[in-house]
Amino acid sequence: MPPPATGLFVDPEFPACVSSLVGRGDTPLSPLCDRITWLRPQEICASPHLFPENRRDALGKQGILGDCWFICACSALQKSHALLHQVFPADQSTWEDQGYTGRFTCRFWRFGRLHGCYEALWAGQVVDALVDITGGLVERWTFDFAEEGFREGMLSRMLDMKETCAMSCSVLHSREGSGDLAQFHAFTITDIQHGFTKDGQSLLLLRVHNPWGRSCWKGSWGESGDNWALMDQTESSRLLAQLQDGEFWVEKEEFLREFNEVTVAFPVIEKDQIQSIWTGSLLSHTQQIYGSWIKGQNAGGSRNNTSFPDNPKYWLRVREQSELYITIMQRPRVDTGASNNLHSYRQLHWELSNSTAPIAVGLHIWKVEKRRFNLQKTILTPPIAGTSSHCYDRQLHLRCELSPGYHLLIPSTFLRETEGDFLLRVLSSGPITLSEIPFNRPVERVSEDVITGIWETLELRGQWKKSTNAGGSRNFPSYHLNPAIPFCVPPNSHVVKVTLRQQNQQNHCHAIGFHVYLVPADGSISPFSQEPYASCIPHSHSLEVSKICDLTPGQYIVVPSTYLPDQECKFSILISTKSER
Repeated sequence: MPPPATGLFVDPEFPACVSSLVGRGDTPLSPLCDRITWLRPQEICASPHLFPENRRDALGKQGILGDCWFICACSALQKSHALLHQVFPADQSTWEDQGYTGRFTCRFWRFGRLHGCYEALWAGQVVDALVDITGGLVERWTFDFAEEGFREGMLSRMLDMKETCAMSCSVLHSREGSGDLAQFHAFTITDIQHGFTKDGQSLLLLRVHNPWGRSCWKGSWGESGDNWALMDQTESSRLLAQLQDGEFWVEKEEFLREFNEVTVAFPVIEKDQIQSIWTGSLLSHTQQIYGSWIKGQNAGGSRNNTSFPDNPKYWLRVREQSELYITIMQRPRVDTGASNNLHSYRQLHWELSNSTAPIAVGLHIWKVEKRRFNLQKTILTPPIAGTSSHCYDRQLHLRCELSPGYHLLIPSTFLRETEGDFLLRVLSSGPITLSEIPFNRPVERVSEDVITGIWETLELRGQWKKSTNAGGSRNFPSYHLNPAIPFCVPPNSHVVKVTLRQQNQQNHCHAIGFHVYLVPADGSISPFSQEPYASCIPHSHSLEVSKICDLTPGQYIVVPSTYLPDQECKFSILISTKSER
């Protein structure tokens, strides 16, 4: 879309039109589409500001869209200037600046990509939104059926962390008499304080904000509740004066009775470092690797299955005694029916906002002597750490204290042959090294007759460039943007060896692979609409991958790709054709 006459920025991927607001069509936002007027902030008020001077004035208010979960998560930005500048990079021109261009840059964590229209914010989990905003660690504590000691310990920790941690609470099933506390509604915990009754009894009070922007608490500590009479008037006036629209105080016992769970984000401090909420240690060492469970290859399932050893495996080397958090983040899965790789980015937005539920995943860790490592014997011994069960959370993490040495990490799905993509991430207080254990592909048995003969080799060079032709694997709708390199198999040939090399250092390899497609003689359909004739997958973190293909004579293209989109690198393709003479 061309810039408007004013010269102010218009986002071509998120233009001022209905498709940027509504995609699903089944929320209260849809009927309002014909009544929407698009205005810039300076057309709405005379003196717009991106952020208020007083952070307490930044409490979000929910409209007709069910996005309370996202509004509550945005409270994390009030807790840390470092986090705020991570999401909103500093030194951006605002309305009063001479260089204002009509655009602001925001950064979110969403498995490496942004997604969705405004309507995609309808319904969600606070824990997922906090991960997307902070790019860090988030814990969810459920109070239902929890032991008294656990609940007291969690409240004590929340009190200690109230200045640095973003905290939210949720109602999953409201009880009679609790006013209009809505079922499946999220709230922000804005403060925790000790109060005192007239006779000196200490009370723990939590200040809670409702994104609806109105008071909804009818408990004994509501604005007109009976229990304020137990306090000295000066004390009660002090606490009540702190309330803003939508806020209310609730006492500890009422809080535990009426709210079902609490979500806590780990603090993000200066230099974008995450701090442990359990020890206060800085998790200053981070490494990550993308991986996949692929049916028929490495989707081994849980430890209940004999195929468990087939799962992806990783070496984690710990250099010194450390506190570690090992996370698995699932890439949102999309139920799109028949495969079609010719999607636009807007289609990508729609698909991710309508992704299917996460799969049940788990993680187990064994300490091993690497030189004397035997996989079958190792997994028969109890792991030194692991998830108690496979869970459906989009991101799970495992906290552990590990001693120096090598450790085997195996992420798994509960059911075997369940496919999915994930990001394995390790955050540690001490130095670590994370690496993938190479996937043992079935050995291709190539006869001597195939190897011997006259080979002709063609070498072609290319480059994956971000936002241009780095389309990623076939799991992404942008796959068709990848380079498509043509080659010919002559009538007197059928054996072709394709080799893909990336020009990267060994310890900075992207996961690479390729597919070979036949080009229809009449050009009636795109090669991408067919299944590949040959493939070198799964993508491997190697400098070079290759495959010997048995192809009928004709015109072909080879499509090299990195596993994730927007990963830049130069590459070369070698196509060796055996001549039958």
